[in-house]
Amino acid sequence: MARILIIDDERSIRDILGQVFEYEGHEVLTAEDGPDGVDRVQDFHPDVIFLDVKMPGMDGLDVLERLREHAPLTPVVMISGHGTIDTAVEATRRGAYDFLEKPLDTARLLVTLQRALELRGLTESVAALRSEVESRYEIVGTSFTVRQVLERIERVAPTGARVLITGENGTGKELVARAIHRLSDRAEGPFVEVNCAAIPSELIESALFGHIKGSFTGAVSDRAGKFEQADGGILFLDEIGDMSLAAQAKVLRALEQGVVTRVGGASPVEVDVRVVAATNKELEKEIEEGRFREDLFYRLNVVPIHIPPLRERREDIPMLVQHFRERMAETDRVVPKEFTEDAIARLVAMHWPGNVRELRNTVERLLILAPGDRVRADDVELLASGRSPGSGLSGDLLGADTFSDFKEMAERAFILQKLREHDWNVAETARQVEMPRSNLYKKIEKYGLVRED
Repeated sequence: MARILIIDDERSIRDILGQVFEYEGHEVLTAEDGPDGVDRVQDFHPDVIFLDVKMPGMDGLDVLERLREHAPLTPVVMISGHGTIDTAVEATRRGAYDFLEKPLDTARLLVTLQRALELRGLTESVAALRSEVESRYEIVGTSFTVRQVLERIERVAPTGARVLITGENGTGKELVARAIHRLSDRAEGPFVEVNCAAIPSELIESALFGHIKGSFTGAVSDRAGKFEQADGGILFLDEIGDMSLAAQAKVLRALEQGVVTRVGGASPVEVDVRVVAATNKELEKEIEEGRFREDLFYRLNVVPIHIPPLRERREDIPMLVQHFRERMAETDRVVPKEFTEDAIARLVAMHWPGNVRELRNTVERLLILAPGDRVRADDVELLASGRSPGSGLSGDLLGADTFSDFKEMAERAFILQKLREHDWNVAETARQVEMPRSNLYKKIEKYGLVRED
């Protein structure tokens, strides 16, 4: 059963349409003018709207524009007794799904309704998919540095400026690139990603610019490159610092002239591509050492965006943990266990050399492997490093800043594991590790060790 709203100033039309749709088992609501119809949309949430073109007061085309604001996904079928091609074209331009002329044919009316309902279902599916994709690439955090990144994204995305994203591995450079695409006027165009570090240097030119059949061994057919595939959209050149100098020269030409030439070809191909690049290298240093073209750097670095490492925005870690926990429960069917305050505190204190990517993997590992219905600090100690339970090594042991920190972290992990092995029998543990019981008590107090529930 569908909800159908009929907006028409003629009562006879409202009655006839209502009877036809109600006979088919649908719920019908009517409105006698445009303002009344717009008001009813917000409470009724119709699946399809039938809207008269000629009405006193607010014209049907004006009502249509208002409906696009309040119910952008709802198909609107325009009906008119004075239909013209110009009116139909204008209604379609403003977002109408279809245009029917009076007197209305019942068979066509029902076919139009069926197709509109099918469109409604498809539109909602696409919207849900888009929402899922956007949430997957959501930039999470409220720290000052993240707010700065988001503000810059919002300012640069609507422009056509090229962007160079810098940051360590795992900080989320791809997320920034996708956010720029989503907020740009190219959002409906393609987003094409190229990992320059993952493609062998002898193949990078073919990958970027395409090739002609027979241009090299293995080129069995003509093939468009990434620049052509990204025409009308955004080309994301990830790890551009690893691109060969020969490929850099061709990228520079593509940026300057807006054309590319396939490997083995002679005819240039025009492309309309906005390039967003990213790297974890210091390109200024690469330029000094002759590994990166200075002119290409200035072409790419129109608007720089630097993403800070996770250790510089630790205040975002609790929010990231909650975000990953919820996403994994929705998409990966992982039990959404609660993280205790001590577990969160332990995660916040860790070094995270792999940044957000490492944190995400750790959260997933903890949700899957931690026993019980909660993730505790001791679970983090055992599982965060990716080692098997019993290793006694914390996830950031090798990420200690000083040798003194390393020794303390290692000692804590060692004592905690030995206490577990002996069921927290302090006397037996002290005997096994050949440490006076009084010293062991002091270590337990120093490191705040407590027995798990």
